[in-house]
Parts: sequence; C-alpha cells; structure tokens
Amino acid sequence: MTTPFSVLDHLHMANALRLAERAAYTTRPNPMVGCVIAHGERVVGQGWHQRAGGPHAEVFALREAGSEARGATAYVTLEPCAHYGRTPPCALALIEAGVSRVVAAMRDPFPKVDGGGFDLLRNAGIDVAEGLMAAQARELNKGYLSRVERNRPWLRVKLAASLDGRTAMADGSSKWITGAAAREDVQHWRARAGAILTGADTVLADDPMLTVRLADTEVMPPLRVVLDSRLRSLECSRVREGGAPTLYLHGTAVSAPDAADAEFASVPCVDGRLDLGAVLALLAERGINEVHTEAGATLAGALLRGGWVDELLLYQAPTLLGDNGRAAGGGRRGGGPRAGGLQRVAQGGLVGGGFGRGPASPVA
Repeated sequence: MTTPFSVLDHLHMANALRLAERAAYTTRPNPMVGCVIAHGERVVGQGWHQRAGGPHAEVFALREAGSEARGATAYVTLEPCAHYGRTPPCALALIEAGVSRVVAAMRDPFPKVDGGGFDLLRNAGIDVAEGLMAAQARELNKGYLSRVERNRPWLRVKLAASLDGRTAMADGSSKWITGAAAREDVQHWRARAGAILTGADTVLADDPMLTVRLADTEVMPPLRVVLDSRLRSLECSRVREGGAPTLYLHGTAVSAPDAADAEFASVPCVDGRLDLGAVLALLAERGINEVHTEAGATLAGALLRGGWVDELLLYQAPTLLGDNGRAAGGGRRGGGPRAGGLQRVAQGGLVGGGFGRGPASPVA
C-alpha cells in the first residue's frame, strides 16, 4: 500500500533536496543529503551534509531545531545512517531528539545501512514513511548509487561537435569547437565529478590541465585519470599541475616511475589496450561516484561502443567541419556513436534515464 503524502510533505522534501544539492562539489564520496525538521508548516531546523567526515544533514538540522525537534517531523532525502563511521548514527540522534515522524525519500543501499536506520527508528516508536520524491532523490545521487549498487561509477562523456557531427578536423585539431558559455558549463560538470577521465592521445595532442576553474566556489578537486597503457604521455606535464591529484592507469607489463606529482596503477589489458571494465572497477574501489570523460574519439568511441556510458553531454556548435572531419564516437564517416548502455543525453541540459550495464571493452 502506498503511503499517502500531503502537499506539505512534498514541500518540505523538495526543500530538503535543494539543500542536499548545495554540497554537489564537496561531499564525495559520501552522498548528498538534506534534512528539514518541521512542525506542520513551520520549519524549525534544516541542514545538509557538507563534506565527508563532517556532521551529517540531520545533525545540522537538529542543532538548529534544538528543543523544538521534539514531536516534529524530520524530512530526509536518504535513510538516516545506522552505523558508527567517522560520525555516530543519525538514526540515534533523531531518536534522542524526540522527533515523532521521519519521512525519507529513499532507502540507503549502502550495506552498513540498507534499512537498518529505519529499523532503529521504528523500534523506538517513531513513525517512518519512505518513498516521497524517490525518483528525484535517486537522480541527485546517481553516482553514489551506481557505485554502491553496480560497483562502478556513473560515467559521463562530454563531446563537442559541429552540426555535421564532427569532433575534430582530419588532422585531429579540435580546440574550442564551441564557445565560452559551453566551456563555463563544463566547469560545473567537472566540479561535481570524483574523477575526470582522459586518454593518452588527448594528453599528447592538447597537454590539458583538466582542473576545475570556478571563481568563488568551494570545490573538492577531482582526481585526474589518464588512461595510458604504455605511459607514453608522461612528458606532457600540465595534467599533473594545478593542485589536483593525478592517476595514470597503465598496462600490467609496464613499470611505473617514481613520481611525487602523480600516482600510478596497473590494470589488465585486452588485445594490448586497457580493459575499461577493470578501469571502472578500480575507480569504484577508490570511492569515485561520478566519472566525467573529456577525451578524443578513440576513448569516447570505445566507451560508447562498449555500453559503459550512462550520460552523454553534447555541445553542438553552429559550424561545419566537412566529411574529412573526425566523427563523434570515433565511427566511420556517415556513422554516429552507438551507446548500448546509454541512458541519458544532455545538450546543454539533462533529460530522464536510469542505470544501464555494458560489457567490458578495451581502449588504448
């Protein structure tokens, strides 16, 4: 039986979701969570989880509510935690504060929680209702949920293409196909990612820095990940500058150098190219929720053809590059990219979708 939720319930949960999103650039690898504590229409406390290791959303909201939390309803975008980690369980904090009802958008699939928070609350006599605006809550934390439920990050590929579907000239030159507005938008996608993925060919061609450049915005620098099976791009050093960490992934037959400005890790190869399934599994083990890919046609095409891409950001420029230009996704002339697991396409925005699962696919 579906639990009936009132208009007021929806109003408070929508506010909690907006609060949660404030930490999009700072809370990883933890999920974004917001909390509102209210007596009817009157909000007495609110907060959001701001960064891993710090107080959770419920704690901030309870601090603001003080004694007025007793008898109130707590609206949380994710099930309150039930285990001792770097912070005590939020379910116990809600019980001790004396709230009478907890409305949660969704259950937390993390194994140490996964219903345990709801059980603690119900055993303490608190009315618990879940499922309010669950789709919006899943959308907010699609990266975290992908890592926990699928053991791999949510993978996003950014492409800039001409009207005729080309991402570069025949010689590979492609810098700034689009304009300043598109480049500014990309910075926000970089900022929310746990890792920015690129390939050796892109590093060799462009020597990019791949950092987040957002003025007056607090950002946890994403890990820069370079797929370089033979470590042939090391002389291009800008990807190791700018104050963000860098990880090179290479083949198992290659010896990594000692370097203070980068990490190195090996992954299996298939036909001489890095196994993308192994790459994503390694990033998930490192707590990466979302991967933002900025690469050339070889890597982007391999990800698309392999069905690993969950979301495609397509920036289309009002220009033509001609039949000799390089096709989006690395396909033959006249052919576009094929994404077996693609669930989302963005063209300056974002549209619906869910989780897909693709087979392993190698890349250079």
